[in-house]
Amino acid sequence: MIEILTPDELDRARATGALVGDILHALKARATVGTNLLDIDRWAKQMIEDAGAESCYVDYAPSFGDGPFGHYICTAVNDAVLHGMPHDYTLADGDLLTLDLAVSLRGIAADAAISFIVGATRDPEDERLIETTERALAAGIAAARPGARIGDISRAIGTVLKAEGYPINMEFGGHGIGSTMHQDPHVANNGRPGRGYVLRPGLLLALEPWIMADTDELVTDADGWTLRSATGARTAHTEHTVAITETGAEILTLPTR
Repeated sequence: MIEILTPDELDRARATGALVGDILHALKARATVGTNLLDIDRWAKQMIEDAGAESCYVDYAPSFGDGPFGHYICTAVNDAVLHGMPHDYTLADGDLLTLDLAVSLRGIAADAAISFIVGATRDPEDERLIETTERALAAGIAAARPGARIGDISRAIGTVLKAEGYPINMEFGGHGIGSTMHQDPHVANNGRPGRGYVLRPGLLLALEPWIMADTDELVTDADGWTLRSATGARTAHTEHTVAITETGAEILTLPTR
């Protein structure tokens, strides 16, 4: 299903996106050395409920996971990159943490992810991973304009990732979003320009470049959800929900503070 939002729905999407951005901003500030991943999940739950919103994750049970997920946020550490299930782990200095959050507010969902280094110890290669996903996301957003095609976004993202020498996994990528979290069209993190669905004003897309330092192969944890690099290499993942407008792409999941 591909949804085109009405002006009223787009206004609601802006409110949902701002909520997601603000929660991630607050959680990043609280995710310090000594923080347990289960505490982050608990804080996310409280913030979602306080806003009168609903989690898109807690009851989510797709074919690729051993669902329902049962938690309110994805927490991926170091070699984990996607669908990281919160568990009893205490963050250490130098950990590379990804927080991925999707909520629904007044019937419209938004989805975003951030990667950052915990504590004072900063590995330059970890910083390069994060910065590359951020630049790739910016390139994808710049390519998202009415009349362009999904392949134009994919090509823009992939060009940045490949220029830095990172392998690209094509199994998981960005997606449409609206009244539900995961919709068509799929937005791969590499592709051919001029191919795929034509972008129209009112379309919402969650764009999410993610990479592993030296492999494109994933392995799944025993929890049935957490995806890690097959080599144990570090990973990064950056995501925004954007709305296609008459003039380009509007980022909805930026924090307001």
